[in-house]
Amino acid sequence: MKRKYYNVIGVMSGTSLDGIDLAYIKMTINPHYKAEVIVAETYAYPEIWIEKLQKAVHYNKHKLQELNESYTEYLGEEINQFMEKNTISREQVDAICAHGHTILHQPDQGYTLQIGNLPEIATITQCRVVCDFRVQDVALGGQGAPLVPIGDTLLFSSYEYCLNLGGFANVSLQKGGTRIAYDICAVNTVLNEYAQKLGAAYDDGGAFAKAGTTHIPLLEQLNALPFFKKSPPKSLGIEWVHRHIFPLIEKFDLEPKDVLATFTAHIAQQLANQFEEGSTVLITGGGAYNTFLMTQLKQLKDVNIVLPDPMLIEYKEAIVFGLLGVLKLEGKNNCLASVTGASKDHSAGMIWLPSV
Repeated sequence: MKRKYYNVIGVMSGTSLDGIDLAYIKMTINPHYKAEVIVAETYAYPEIWIEKLQKAVHYNKHKLQELNESYTEYLGEEINQFMEKNTISREQVDAICAHGHTILHQPDQGYTLQIGNLPEIATITQCRVVCDFRVQDVALGGQGAPLVPIGDTLLFSSYEYCLNLGGFANVSLQKGGTRIAYDICAVNTVLNEYAQKLGAAYDDGGAFAKAGTTHIPLLEQLNALPFFKKSPPKSLGIEWVHRHIFPLIEKFDLEPKDVLATFTAHIAQQLANQFEEGSTVLITGGGAYNTFLMTQLKQLKDVNIVLPDPMLIEYKEAIVFGLLGVLKLEGKNNCLASVTGASKDHSAGMIWLPSV
């Protein structure tokens, strides 16, 4: 008999370093795809891990291997804590479907690294684990990102655009019968950095940016960066921010509130450039709560912004990585060549079983 559903735990850690998102999901696959979140939580990173993950982009190969091993252990323990707290037995879990945490993303050089995907995670959790979804796509000549659009196709196809606002902004849409998607610009990787200079973890509601003044010369130079003229498929990594964004901002020696005002204006302009007037845009990710950014976007482009319930805003990526894992287990394609630029559609990810 054909299987109708899987119970999986989707696990996501984004470049904004908000924490580890965990969602226990009933993923229906027959007769159609549907995700029902049973319980979901975010486990915030302690300061020591935030510092390690921020610095890791500068680590050598040996230090990265050490970090990968320690992070895999840490991630496995956090998943165990989530299961124990929510009385989820291992017998109830068909698979843990984990993204890991991106440290390096250089697809043009044929390389991407998401730590926390080592085989030991299956032994730590004593569950089957499906993980490491990006490496195969890069090996096939793709960007290895974004991967969420397969979920937009199967779970959220009623929206003209699906926009995620996390560490970076990425968008997914149907064009000429084909799903395309790409990264747009940096978002919380930059906003959080300057909010922290003002003593806050993030710019709550965009209040700091609203109180600042937009610096036009910086805004113009941000918008003139070559990435924004590239055609999809295209993706961004934290290295790009360190190489192009931070040095440009620092050149102007502005107050943090003015940087936040200017960069929020930059984000809004880059987002507005992607959408057709009157279209419907589903917005998820932490940036969806930035009301000042949402207001600026609406002022620039008359679009119908759909902000779903908080469960979907906060856990959409964890939900979709649950779906990617299920598709891998089913032997179905979970990476779209039209999105990533890979040589073909394919079923990405590694399946690890606990060692006895």
